Amino acid sequence: MRILQAVLLLGFLTMVSVFAVQNRGEVTLSFLSWNLAAPVALLTISVYILGMLSGWTVVSLMTSSFRRAIQPPRS
Repeated sequence: MRILQAVLLLGFLTMVSVFAVQNRGEVTLSFLSWNLAAPVALLTISVYILGMLSGWTVVSLMTSSFRRAIQPPRS
């Protein structure tokens, strides 16, 4: 199982590396009054990481809320 995980991780890292090398052009990101010019790969990876963090937060909040909802009331 660990070999399969290592192969999948290596494949994912290879694809990310190829994406970063092939997308070195800069794009401008505008949000409200902010403007940011950065490589496509950097912005994509940043958005991916922010999505993971927000996803973990939502899942954590839902899990704790669900656990509190199914606990019997304390007396």
